[in-house]
Amino acid sequence: MFGLFERKNETDPACFWKEYEKKCGEKVLAYTLGQYLSGWDEFNNPLWGLLIATSGGFRFHHFPHEGWIQALSRLSSGGEAPKEKTLFIPRDSLASVELKVEKSWLKKLFLPRSPLLVVRYGDTGGELVMETDQKAWEIVRALEDRAEIT
Repeated sequence: MFGLFERKNETDPACFWKEYEKKCGEKVLAYTLGQYLSGWDEFNNPLWGLLIATSGGFRFHHFPHEGWIQALSRLSSGGEAPKEKTLFIPRDSLASVELKVEKSWLKKLFLPRSPLLVVRYGDTGGELVMETDQKAWEIVRALEDRAEIT
């Protein structure tokens, strides 16, 4: 959807986000890293990517990568390079956004688990589940204008 971003400013996050806003045509309100787990038919396995709240809704953006060994293997077998994967849920389709954080200190101690960001959308009860970190509270707050937060 967005193609590869220019490499000249790859160490400057402000340039990256400015370019991202220009390409998607929306203001970025909050973001964090996360792992998509389930809820979107086009993605059939866990993927790491950016979880992004924009003025237009919720976005997940997976940037592909491959090591040099995988690249050589792919080139020798004639395979395709990995592609970017994105999903977008418009703000007016969001039903709820929730960050599930373990509250029991015993479970935190013996069964540590990352928080889960759950995004419910549409009239059909679609639900995305992503593993993330505490910074995802910023995404929840940014999207709560139109979504009913639980």
